[in-house]
Amino acid sequence: MDYFSLISQRESCRNYDPNRPVSHQQLTRCLEAARIAPSACNSQPWSFVVVNRPELSAQVAECLQGLGMNKFSENCPAFIVVVEEKATLSARLGGMVKSQEYASIDIGIATAHLVLAATEQGLSTCIMGWFHEGKLKNLLPIPKEKRIRLVIGVGYAAKEGLRPKKRKSLPEIATFLES
Repeated sequence: MDYFSLISQRESCRNYDPNRPVSHQQLTRCLEAARIAPSACNSQPWSFVVVNRPELSAQVAECLQGLGMNKFSENCPAFIVVVEEKATLSARLGGMVKSQEYASIDIGIATAHLVLAATEQGLSTCIMGWFHEGKLKNLLPIPKEKRIRLVIGVGYAAKEGLRPKKRKSLPEIATFLES
């Protein structure tokens, strides 16, 4: 699939088929895509906890729900929890000098690589920032001092077909300064 077809296929899935498991190989390919993502000063300030066991996935889904959020996650067969790791000294110093959160940017880039790799394999994903961090840390092997930044649901969509994308127009988001 060419790049522009790939990015047009990727969407946030909120209706997973609970009867179609995701293979270890598919998840590994997603992680490989994240692993090779660029990062500031090659810091790679991320690690991933993969949950692909029905009973544990159900418990993770519970940690993602609350106030009506992420109810759909109960049908999601697999999750990838994105944990922020300590950035290299040069990335941290550069971030302080330039008032930038490079680790957060890097995690976003790695996550984009991961979800696009999933899409390329026919999988659907949803990147979630709403979760009970403490409950997830109690459930999974994540040290208390680490921060969970995102949880990515991974599975097969229950329905075929894409929703129309609602995006701002190019003139709303871009200014061209050309000769």
